[in-house]
Amino acid sequence: MIHTPHTLESFLTLCNEHQIHTVEIAAPDTQGHLRGKRVPVDRFFATCVHKGVNIADAMFVFDMQNDLPDNEFVNMETGYLDACLMPDVSTGRLLTHRPGYALVFSDAFGEDGKPHPLSPRAVLAKQIERCREQGLDLFVAPELEFYLCDADWDRVQNHIQYSSLTDALELEEVIADMRAALAGAGIEVEGSNAEYGPGQIEINCGPADAMTTADNTVLYKSIVRQVAVQHGLRATFMPKPFTEESGSGMHVHTSLNAEGVNAFADAQHLPNELMAQWTAGQLAHAPAMSLISAPTVNGPKRVRPYTFAPTHVLWGLDNRTVLARCVVAPGSSANRVEFRQAGSDANPYLMLAAILAAGSDGLSQALELPAMTEGDGYTNPGEATALATNLAGAIEAFKGSTLAGLLGDDFAASYVSLAQAEVALAAEHSPDVDEVNDWERARFLEFS
Repeated sequence: MIHTPHTLESFLTLCNEHQIHTVEIAAPDTQGHLRGKRVPVDRFFATCVHKGVNIADAMFVFDMQNDLPDNEFVNMETGYLDACLMPDVSTGRLLTHRPGYALVFSDAFGEDGKPHPLSPRAVLAKQIERCREQGLDLFVAPELEFYLCDADWDRVQNHIQYSSLTDALELEEVIADMRAALAGAGIEVEGSNAEYGPGQIEINCGPADAMTTADNTVLYKSIVRQVAVQHGLRATFMPKPFTEESGSGMHVHTSLNAEGVNAFADAQHLPNELMAQWTAGQLAHAPAMSLISAPTVNGPKRVRPYTFAPTHVLWGLDNRTVLARCVVAPGSSANRVEFRQAGSDANPYLMLAAILAAGSDGLSQALELPAMTEGDGYTNPGEATALATNLAGAIEAFKGSTLAGLLGDDFAASYVSLAQAEVALAAEHSPDVDEVNDWERARFLEFS
């Protein structure tokens, strides 16, 4: 069943009907990892739903291994203050792969009672409001790839059979349980397939509004990992776990709704004016978005020719060699823009916030699209801007950019400090800009 927003009464009824004993009060950290508290169901409805729960705001400055790099906003001098996680009961979900458990997403508030400026959910909420002020709502669906591994993090396959319905039937049991668990949590599952890497899988989920999609995506990653463990396996969303194999991406499909109707639908064989401006905004801010799309030293290693990851700021129609793929059919309610930059480790809240900020800026400035790319965008990118191929380059493109300002100065400064700490670590442990080594896998496989 697809998730529909709950009232307090309907969520209480759901918990009673399914004998829920524990509610997880969850919020995404800056890495896109769900953190929070598990509370008894009676306490949740008696106290937590009204007062929230406290958690250290250190969660917003953790790196992937929960180390605390220097940060000007959250540090020993500030005392690592409490943030208050206030449950948004409308987001309540059952976790059917763990009977007795439910989950509610929450918003983080600082000691001043305002949304925490480093909270990814708050960063996205700000951009959603900006888009709504333009009379538009974002309708979005991501596609995420991941690798399935054994308990020792070796790939479950040594060969590639893209979208085979015959190969690797032994894996279908775990993937079927993933699909069922996602559906049980109210996430619309459209299908799954083997991807273009040995042991690489994609499970596609249906579209929704921006915040619901971000919630669905971070929960999707959590559920996929948990179900894999239940089968004695492991799943990783590390964007480039193996040097010679395909990287894992997060392709983000967006359209704009005006009064409940796809505002791109009246496009004929090329984007209409609104779609063109929306796409042009994403292209204009794409260099700065590199840091949101690939926030660690590993992510930019996907950005190489002939990897199906974009290397230049290009757009086209049905063309998977470009950054922005515009899917256009006359009068179709499925007309959309596929933004192909992000790795599968990108924080979905921040990625959608960046796309919203960029696209909305394109609308505000009535930006025009550059010439369309036809054919192989890798071979002949022309004079198009190249995307960063390492983390230092991504930081340089983001730091001080218009996009950084749109996302919030405090957030941007904190986010850059995390990335700069990663650059320093990589210089010591992973200096090769192309090779993926054991240090990277130890750092990113489990929690990306």
